[in-house]
Amino acid sequence: MSKVCDVTGKRAMFGNNVSFSINKTRRRFDVNLSKKRFYIPEEDRWVTLKVSAKALKSINKKGISVVLKEAKGKGLIK
Repeated sequence: MSKVCDVTGKRAMFGNNVSFSINKTRRRFDVNLSKKRFYIPEEDRWVTLKVSAKALKSINKKGISVVLKEAKGKGLIK
């Protein structure tokens, strides 16, 4: 399973570990994802999404139906 947020489209970034002696080795910055079930009252069904912490905050603020509509507009959700 890929580590991509279903709502915002965030994915892993890559960078460097930098030691005290300034040796650089590649590392990966993973997204803070969690699998969560949401109830959509307009469609009367449950949806399971992999969402980042930022997406959860926006869902709490705007509501799940508004956030899903915006994600469909961006093409992240079919």
